[in-house]
Amino acid sequence: MTTKTETQQANGVITLRSAFSVTESIDNLEREVHKKKMNIFARINHSAGAQKIGSELRPTELLIFGSPQGGTPLMECTQVIGLDLPLKALAWEDENGVVWLSFNDLTYLAERHQISDCPNLDKLNNVMKTLIQTAAGK
Repeated sequence: MTTKTETQQANGVITLRSAFSVTESIDNLEREVHKKKMNIFARINHSAGAQKIGSELRPTELLIFGSPQGGTPLMECTQVIGLDLPLKALAWEDENGVVWLSFNDLTYLAERHQISDCPNLDKLNNVMKTLIQTAAGK
């Protein structure tokens, strides 16, 4: 996805331009997640993985994080949403060297799993958006 806009949403994915490198963006996000007392489950460097098989991939890193306080209420509405949890954010560099942070819009996931009226949804969505905006330097 290449775009000149600061924020874009398509197919339930929100993408925000970052003022930082891919690694710095994920470092920032990790710091903000810790401040919120959320758990970090994994940090995956997709570019490093590509190098292991002799391929090149522009900088791309994924952070997987969350907390029982945020995810459990959603799974109480429908356990199948556990397929989309914990939360994830992807920092990636496009072909023009612009860095983006992308994440799943929880409102979209709620519609997908038919739990739009589930408690905690708006709060968790707002937390996610704030985390990403802060990590991106907005």
